[in-house]
Amino acid sequence: MSFLQQLKSQAQDLQAKEGQVVQHLDAHVTATEQACQRVWHYLSDLAAQLNIIQPASRDISLDGKHKWPAMKLSDFRFDARKKILRQREVTEHLALGWRIVPVAPTRERGRVSVNFPPELERVENRLRAGKILHERLEQRHPDTHKLLAVVFEHDLAVRAGMVFTPDHDQARMGVRVMCVNGLVTTQVDVPVSQIGTAWLDDLAKAVVGQPSSWA
Repeated sequence: MSFLQQLKSQAQDLQAKEGQVVQHLDAHVTATEQACQRVWHYLSDLAAQLNIIQPASRDISLDGKHKWPAMKLSDFRFDARKKILRQREVTEHLALGWRIVPVAPTRERGRVSVNFPPELERVENRLRAGKILHERLEQRHPDTHKLLAVVFEHDLAVRAGMVFTPDHDQARMGVRVMCVNGLVTTQVDVPVSQIGTAWLDDLAKAVVGQPSSWA
């Protein structure tokens, strides 16, 4: 075999391998888009139904001591965005957002006082997770000016939601869930093959406070 023929053989082997990689990636993209379509149809329908039902919220407390008044889930909104991946239109992300508000409308604000660093950090994390509008006030000793407590005056409203971010090349889905099971944010990464009706049902149950593996 001449040197040129050796080069041709090497080039053919590389082309074959590249073709296999492309086929593998295309299969992943197709599977991921199918999962995105399942999420799209499920969440858009879920938003429509829950806007009618307006289910009761779980108990909410910033400090674990003082509970908010009776709350409900409302203003469900679904959103989906597209992008271009290797000259193909694919899903960039899918999102469902909603608000947790008092059952009985009120203009009153909540107030919580903390004076220990761990408790302060916990309250601040919960305020941040729920995107709760608030003001921070410091109570100090009138003579020594020593910090006695930090007081948060806050709105009685929480922003909650979930965002699905597909990884088409890996056929996986990143799922970020905010304020579904308390004022916390949870991030998971799952194979797109796992995302079917049963998996989405389990997540929807967590949203409305029914028993779910998300708890």
